[in-house]
Amino acid sequence: MTHAPTLHSERLVLRPHRQEDFLACRMLWSDAEVVRHIGGATQDTQAVWFRMLRYAGMWQLLGYGMWVVEDCATGAFLGEAGLLSACRGIAELEGVPEIGWVFLPSAWGRGIASEAVGAVLRWADAHIDAPAIRCIIEGDNVASFRVAGKQGFSSIGKALIDGTPVEILDRSRASAG
Repeated sequence: MTHAPTLHSERLVLRPHRQEDFLACRMLWSDAEVVRHIGGATQDTQAVWFRMLRYAGMWQLLGYGMWVVEDCATGAFLGEAGLLSACRGIAELEGVPEIGWVFLPSAWGRGIASEAVGAVLRWADAHIDAPAIRCIIEGDNVASFRVAGKQGFSSIGKALIDGTPVEILDRSRASAG
């Protein structure tokens, strides 16, 4: 696969990134509250642009990647969710896709992340030949732990990323569904 398919859920559309998404992505990644549990540092214009290019490259090279998450009723940009390979140097993440999600504050507390992550996982179960999907979550990110738990993830260890402790969670193919 060389491009992202479009996914639909009850309230959401997950679609490939487009160049015109840049301003919304820039707003997302420059919000200090949004990145508080994702390394803690906002991203500048160039970093966000390179992020979007990386997203397109993942689809080309890996056959999976990130999606823009939109409200299907309004078309509003809500955030991003999808699969990645980040080569973080963490043994537990090698050889399996990592799932990630990030949303604007306007989407928080509405079940949007759980719905989007569920859509990504259903797609992955049908299209990705991997024994598991894993994710990392910073220790005080209660909301993301809740999302991961609803989708069948469980802790398999801890690691440090740039000095920040993270929990590594796993959802094996056997526990999918």
